[in-house]
Amino acid sequence: MRHKVRKHLKFNGKSFQHRKAMQRNLVTSLFTHKSIKTTEKKAKSIIPMVDKLINTVNSKDELNAIKYAMSYLYTKDSSIELFKNVAPKYKGEKTSGFTRITPIKYRDWDNAKLVLLELV
Repeated sequence: MRHKVRKHLKFNGKSFQHRKAMQRNLVTSLFTHKSIKTTEKKAKSIIPMVDKLINTVNSKDELNAIKYAMSYLYTKDSSIELFKNVAPKYKGEKTSGFTRITPIKYRDWDNAKLVLLELV
């Protein structure tokens, strides 16, 4: 049986800590730069995290939102960008669909599908 195995989060046998750190790096870079170029599998794996962060920041409890965002994001610049520019744009509108995935090309050496992940 394949208990605790998620197909969409498995990146070539990497450990849980490596996968979590990689996803946190991608989310931090997305909020800092507003768009990132990555593989399709990595982009699809961080979309739920981005949605949860934006919804948490837009919640009524601001102190807990600040603590949660600061504990999840690596840099202070990305959390400031999240609170000042990104989250107020989506206040009260919707609960998901904050990102857009645009296919770019296939990478030469391993034929992985590269996409541009950007905030809408």
